[in-house]
Amino acid sequence: MCSFNTCKHNKTYRDLYERIVAKGKRKKLALIAVCNKLLKQVFAIAKSGLIYDGNYKSILVKN
Repeated sequence: MCSFNTCKHNKTYRDLYERIVAKGKRKKLALIAVCNKLLKQVFAIAKSGLIYDGNYKSILVKN
């Protein structure tokens, strides 16, 4: 259920969802990819103990 709402309200995750669907994959598979990304993000925040920063940009991601 979180994947549905995230795809509606978060541009980054919506772009991920649309990119996967555009490749010809099923919508359910795209939602599972969004769910996995959310879980990894939540786990990383919980593990590190840092406060969530919506404006954070990874130095590993190329612009």
